[in-house]
Amino acid sequence: MTGGIQVYPRILHDEPKGDLGNKTLETGSKSLDTLLGGGITCGTSVLITGAAGTGKSVLSTQFARAALNRGERVRFYLFDERLATFRQRTTALGISVDEEIDNGRLAIRQVEPTDLSPGEFASEVVRAVEEEEVYLIIIDSINGYMQSMPEERLLPIQIHELLSFLSNHGVTCIMTLVQHGIFGNPVDEAAEVSYLADTVILMRYFEVLGSVRQAISVVKKRSGDHERTIRECRVGQGGLNVGEPLREFHGVLTGVPSYVGASGPLMKPPAARQRKRKK
Repeated sequence: MTGGIQVYPRILHDEPKGDLGNKTLETGSKSLDTLLGGGITCGTSVLITGAAGTGKSVLSTQFARAALNRGERVRFYLFDERLATFRQRTTALGISVDEEIDNGRLAIRQVEPTDLSPGEFASEVVRAVEEEEVYLIIIDSINGYMQSMPEERLLPIQIHELLSFLSNHGVTCIMTLVQHGIFGNPVDEAAEVSYLADTVILMRYFEVLGSVRQAISVVKKRSGDHERTIRECRVGQGGLNVGEPLREFHGVLTGVPSYVGASGPLMKPPAARQRKRKK
């Protein structure tokens, strides 16, 4: 078709297509799955929020890798990253998805927000679910989705309709949201959309002894219980590596925590400094 007008209707509410029971999607990381109360519940929505560079895209890719390992089809929408960069990053981290891209089980769409209307995007997601039997949708990031929306106040409505459709079809949706600043208020940008998500994962930077570290916590999970601690995390081989709970720190979410415990693994001085003290 050349020329003319193409209309993208709103997503209408429909009845659930079936009962998923208590199926969960695990990441393969014992510490991370423990933090999530065993994993994320299939057919629910997840918001991963944090400052740039905290590991949001890496974590969402781990979920994609886990779904692919189960034989499911995955659709990835990249609003902020080029496809070539995505493939280089996943290969470098040891979570390559090249084979699944080649055989069609993973489809990645690099989206230019100014070239795609919210209605067109929603219609594409619906088509992927109904025609291609996709069971995991990843939107990286909601910030890019917002740029395609002429009126920001309509964002929660659009997302609510899309998430309702996906949930009724048993499709899991993972969204990332970039927060502005490094140590700013962690809830400013997330406030408008976090209430729509079933699970909210918060990723933060914090400073200790002159070094910048990262932390992860689950602040909400509607479909079940979850661990309520804050754990240190680090991006490395295999994806996001999650450590032990930061029980001896107070104020981690402020970015500049206070140490209130005995000397632990995180606070051990360098070996050279220890030898100097012995002399």
